[in-house]
This record gives sequence, structure tokens and C-alpha cells, in this order.
Amino acid sequence: MTQVSDQGRDRISRRQVDKFEARRRQLAESALRTLAELGYARTSLRDIAQNSEFSHGVLHYYFRDKVDLITHCVRQYKIECVKRYDDVVATAETPDELARGFGEAMAGTLRDDATLHRLWYDLRNQSLFEASFRDDVRDIDQSLERMIARIVTQYAELSGREPAFSTTTAYAMYDGVFQHALQRHLTGDPEAPTALATNVRQILPVMVASA
Repeated sequence: MTQVSDQGRDRISRRQVDKFEARRRQLAESALRTLAELGYARTSLRDIAQNSEFSHGVLHYYFRDKVDLITHCVRQYKIECVKRYDDVVATAETPDELARGFGEAMAGTLRDDATLHRLWYDLRNQSLFEASFRDDVRDIDQSLERMIARIVTQYAELSGREPAFSTTTAYAMYDGVFQHALQRHLTGDPEAPTALATNVRQILPVMVASA
């Protein structure tokens, strides 16, 4: 009887945790656009509440503070970004197909989600000054680095070659290219997404050793 009761309590506890996390995801999705538009420094929990259907008190119940909410939002969004690129890796059958799909995916997210990427770079810059961001920024950075590593590794395998650089170097190169394109796009350059797609395709062959 005791074992059955303990199992029942465990199931109830798991359901409560799942419900709590689902609510956090819902709140984060609602808050993300406001955060992306205003940026870290200019946004408070009260601002987010005013731009959503949730009260200030509800936000405070589910998130300790603005830092907790922002890092949860960005982490959640970046997880979705990584999945998008993993789909490219999973479906490409030739090096050219992988390079083209990767470039198109990068250009698409630049066009559609520029303010969200701006929030990520804002958060990463803030982590240079605020220790409370550093663990989350490091974890997100590492997940993005692994994503780039999967693309480069798959491209190398499809090409019958080996990666020419460390995963850290490969990530730094693509991160720099994307950030530069984001700056151009946010200042009104209509050619930024197309140029990004071209640059992404051109860099991949450089990422593998010569035949």
C-alpha cells in the first residue's frame, strides 16, 4: 500500500512539475517579442506584463526576476533554432545540397527573427558584465557550437574529407558572419540575407581539408 501511495505521489509531483514548466514556456513565448523589441536594459517585468495577457504578479510567480525570464526565453528560442538546422543535416544527400540548405536556413532566420537574434547578442554582451547570465550564455553558446560542428562534420563526410578546423573555430567564423549580416539587416540593407546565404555556402568548403 505504501509503495502504491508513493508511486501515486510521484506521478502527481511529475504532473505538477510538467504543468509548471508548460506555464513557464507559455509565458516565455508571450514575453519574447517584447524583450526582442526593447532589449534587455529597457525591459522590465512590468513592461512585459503590460504587453501580454499576464499580470505582473503571475510573471513574478513563475520567474524569479527579469534575468530568469530572459535567459529562459532565449534558451527556448535557440533550442528551436538548433532543431531547424538539424533538419538540414538530416535531409541533405550531397555537399551542395547541405551548403544550400544551410545558407537558406541562415538567411531565413535572419529575415524572420532578426530582433530575437539581437536579443541573444544583447544577452551575450551583458554576460561580460553580469555574472548571473554567464552559465546560461555558456550553455547556449555550446549548443550552437555543437550544431555548427554537426553541419561541418556532415559536409566533410559527404565530401569524403575531414574537418579542417576545431569546432570552436568553425563556430566563431559562422557566428561572426551571422552577426555582421544581422547588423547590416537591422540597419536596412535589403541584400543582407542574400549575402549571408552566399557567404555561408562559400565558407563550408573552406571548413574541410583539401582532397
